[in-house]
Amino acid sequence: MTFKPLTLYTTTRRGTSRRARRKKMGLPEPEQTPDYTNWSASQLLKRITDLETQLRNNRIVPVTDPSVTAALPPKKKQKKDRPFDASRYNTRHIALKFAYLGQRYNGFEHHTGNKTPLPTIEEELWKAFMKTRLIFPTRGADLKEGEIDWEGTDYSKCGRTDRGVSAFGQVIGIRVRSLQPMPKEQSVQEEEQGDKMQGIEGNAKEQGSKEDKKPESKPWDHIRDELPYIQLLNRVLPEDIRMLAWCPTPPTDFNARFNCRERRYRYFFTSPAFAPVPGDAGLLTTATGKTLREGYLDIEAMRDAAKRYEGLHDFRNFCKVDPAKQISNFERRIFKASIEEVDVSQAPAGFISHPAFAQSVGAKNQMGGQGDMSIPKIYTFDVNGSAFLWHQVRHLVAVLFLVGQGFEPPSIISDLLDMEKYPTRPKYEMATDAPLVLWDCIFPDHEDIDQSREDAMEWVYVGETGGRETNKRPEMDGGDSKFGKGGIMDSIWDVWHKRKIDEILAGSLMDIVAAQGKRSPADVKLAPVAERSPRLFDGGDWPRPVGTYVPIARKQRMEPVEVVNARYLERKGPYQPKFMRKEDGDE
Repeated sequence: MTFKPLTLYTTTRRGTSRRARRKKMGLPEPEQTPDYTNWSASQLLKRITDLETQLRNNRIVPVTDPSVTAALPPKKKQKKDRPFDASRYNTRHIALKFAYLGQRYNGFEHHTGNKTPLPTIEEELWKAFMKTRLIFPTRGADLKEGEIDWEGTDYSKCGRTDRGVSAFGQVIGIRVRSLQPMPKEQSVQEEEQGDKMQGIEGNAKEQGSKEDKKPESKPWDHIRDELPYIQLLNRVLPEDIRMLAWCPTPPTDFNARFNCRERRYRYFFTSPAFAPVPGDAGLLTTATGKTLREGYLDIEAMRDAAKRYEGLHDFRNFCKVDPAKQISNFERRIFKASIEEVDVSQAPAGFISHPAFAQSVGAKNQMGGQGDMSIPKIYTFDVNGSAFLWHQVRHLVAVLFLVGQGFEPPSIISDLLDMEKYPTRPKYEMATDAPLVLWDCIFPDHEDIDQSREDAMEWVYVGETGGRETNKRPEMDGGDSKFGKGGIMDSIWDVWHKRKIDEILAGSLMDIVAAQGKRSPADVKLAPVAERSPRLFDGGDWPRPVGTYVPIARKQRMEPVEVVNARYLERKGPYQPKFMRKEDGDE
């Protein structure tokens, strides 16, 4: 059956062109009408039905000719990644040093089955390792979505920071995929050289094809010729978690926790700690008889108190007891405890004071001198020790703040370390989490704590040979994986700059509000401090009103550790966490 092309006719008023009428009605021009001769009966019936509907709605839309559509080439199927064959690769045990800002995370450690409101650092690490296919867990193929099991990866971690706590020198040990040639399989190695980034997304997938092949006669170098672990992981990690270095030769049977002989923490704070009150109404008398303005901290008294932490002591009055660990020995050794003023010409972002970053040739960077660029001043409580109990550092800082505000004398530290005077801990609040940083982890080549505690690990840092991508040529590509295009410094600067602008804006707002109005700060009249509710600084963003301050000596005491442990055993039974030594607590 042959059909003639369907033509639509309409009646128009005299003087009105047919073309204008067709355009007004939304009808297609004759040259736009499809060739209906190749259409099937069902297609024609459907088209007529559509046209009737469109005429009722006073519009007609163009239609694609099915004969033309059928002639189009089929769409190409998306190329699927080849199955990843782990047996083709060697593995090696390495150590990784990395940093993270902890305020967006629910602490470092992940616990299976324990859902948290925020992700943990370990969850992000696991996703990065699996996405880059750098690890081959024993149960890899059987793991459910969201499940984490490090078995088969020789995984170990140095410190378990709490929710909100940051780290700039965290260390893990782990067994990862390597480019080291398999024994008697040089031909396979040549093939791998072309697609060694198999399974890695984004730019990492192109890494192998761009890299020059090495001559067969050249021996494989375990640093220079290895996978760029730092860059592979940083590509897929969140911007506030950055890999900094890797150690290709950790000690035999390396365990990041038990091989670490010293952990170094820093707790940042300012003085004034909160907005001070002007005039005579803001002055108070401290526990040592000094006159101090409310909001400021007595730094010298804090230094006296901090020094008393040093040495081997029982710190049960400076921690939170975890009965699940059944810890009975609370002795820990503190190598150093001090209050240090931050030189704002050197930190933060003080690296630009180096002559290499001068604004122009022959120019000198004007960074200012010690203490003249930061009002209020910035300080840190630096504490280095062999190991720490659960929340120990935040308890140490909390008592220092009580001393600094004049609520307690420095001698309270010595008293709390005396088990005869204080066999149980008084109830006081620990300091807040955000300003605390696990600054570094030290791995000496000996176990004697009286010898030098210098780190003996041979770290390869980002930007060094083995710490950058081998296809990156700084003179050609504009970056060496540390500075320049695509370097780690660019990504960290981005994180810093956002927060720095927030600081500048908030600080400018305070100055504007303080200067507004006709009264000067000297004209402010408030009740004396003694007649107002005191405010207690705990490291947070604002002080807490405490009513009448109760000295530590008169505070209610916690139950003895032995009672807490016994009650837990009676309810839960004995429990020994995996890889947990009985004498080790939770940092």
